[in-house]
Amino acid sequence: MIMSTVQRMREAMVFVLLAMFSKAVTSMPYWWPSGDTTETSGYCLSWRLAVESNNIRAWRTVPTQCSRHVESYMTAGQYQRDLNLIVDNIFTYIDSIHLPYDGFDAWIFDVDDTCISNIFYYKGKRYGCEPFDPLAFKTWALNGACPAIPDVLRLFNKLIQTGFKVFLVTGRNEDTLGQATVQNLDDQGFFGYERLFLRNDSYKGQSAITYKSDIRRQLVGEGYRIWGNVGDQWSDLQGDYVGNRTFKLPNPMYFVP
Repeated sequence: MIMSTVQRMREAMVFVLLAMFSKAVTSMPYWWPSGDTTETSGYCLSWRLAVESNNIRAWRTVPTQCSRHVESYMTAGQYQRDLNLIVDNIFTYIDSIHLPYDGFDAWIFDVDDTCISNIFYYKGKRYGCEPFDPLAFKTWALNGACPAIPDVLRLFNKLIQTGFKVFLVTGRNEDTLGQATVQNLDDQGFFGYERLFLRNDSYKGQSAITYKSDIRRQLVGEGYRIWGNVGDQWSDLQGDYVGNRTFKLPNPMYFVP
């Protein structure tokens, strides 16, 4: 009799504990990050997808719990594989174009984290978990130590050899970073582009979309046909005169409006 009662009490306690655990688990959305490594990784993967598809906008920093996820993505091979796939598809598009070779076939590139990489700078900023620091970035950029992104350099050379006029359009300030940027590009093998546009005082305070749209408007006004436009930010590829095709390169470390 006593053993039977004890057994029933144990069974009742098990049911109570199971009910409490079930309630605790189901009370939070399935996508919400927790202390569990697998669940956090799943959330960060979803966050990165939403960022790259432009469904999350105007974000200031990478979520703290996603620091390791972004670091792994940028340094463990997936970022490179994604770039390689995108650039290979751009090559296919280039090969489908029949150029008239009149000197007015244009292609546009952004500079930062499109042509040259700031990965070593952002490593010190926990891969975007810290807010943007204009003074620290200026100091970094003045060093001219940004390495070329190899797949993009490969694309750049392909375009030059094919006969495109390549234009580089960057949000870097012309007065403070102009010379350092030219030298950095030169050191990393970016030779033969038609023009480099940097932001001057007339564009002060304007969004990247407004500024870059106006540069493209000028080029179209000069008679250029923009066949392609490559950038790591959606603001590189939005606005007016974006070109026949746009190609978004991955960058989960920061957002430029």
